[in-house]
Amino acid sequence: MDKHVVEALGKAKVTIQDGKVVDVGEPIIEYCPLFDKHRGIKELTKDEIEKNLQFRIDDFGMCTKDRILRQKDFLSFGISEILSTLLDENLIDCAIMVCEGCGTVLITEPELAQGVGGRVSGLYQTSPIPELMEQFEPNHVVDDETAEIDQVEGLRLAIENGYKNIAVTIAVPEDGIILRELEKEYDGINVYLFAVHTTGLSREEAEIIFDVSDVVTACASKHLRDIACEEELFSVGTSIPIYAGSKIGEEFIKLRLDKIGGPKKKTGNSKHPSPLV
Repeated sequence: MDKHVVEALGKAKVTIQDGKVVDVGEPIIEYCPLFDKHRGIKELTKDEIEKNLQFRIDDFGMCTKDRILRQKDFLSFGISEILSTLLDENLIDCAIMVCEGCGTVLITEPELAQGVGGRVSGLYQTSPIPELMEQFEPNHVVDDETAEIDQVEGLRLAIENGYKNIAVTIAVPEDGIILRELEKEYDGINVYLFAVHTTGLSREEAEIIFDVSDVVTACASKHLRDIACEEELFSVGTSIPIYAGSKIGEEFIKLRLDKIGGPKKKTGNSKHPSPLV
């Protein structure tokens, strides 16, 4: 059955079937400055969330066989933009990401990293879409029968494919712990972890995320912001900060900044997601 579940705006769980939004859960965030700026959404209601997700489906084919997977770089800053830059500069061999209709995938093209990660986040569950899987290199989808989301198996597959410098997106601390242990089992393998979709982490989970990750996006996490402030971590952005969890993570962030001409100057008071959780 064609079924895709994303934790979207406000971390509301949204179910999509056959190119239509069929169910929208309750959001836990009422306001996001990014969706206010880019889509004019002042309050993340179920109705606004449904309209935004249906717009994405109709605009670029999200969760359908018509999904436009590749996207050119533009003057923006986020996890997918950093990964795209690292691939472009040959600082990583591949990025292990998650794509609708495919599950966990290995990506080696900058435009593919941008298109897959920059337009859809918080993919919770998906089902196979063969037309999308065909756009990836052979043996670069973890499970082409189930479209399973499994970042640990993604790393195993990347190593099997001969990649040495590997970026992995993670959304749960447990994956980060396992991936770091797996990294130790192989000589000459460098794993770089990018924490995404972090809204709602507990204090303990946020501490683990910083312990294992190289780059962390704050989303609407109160605890990540608190820890970053306490430890005076390097960051870029004010509304939705991106933090360096390691020295190499700081270098990655600065490389992206250099590519887009440095951080943009902010005018007026920066808005934050509300509430922070």
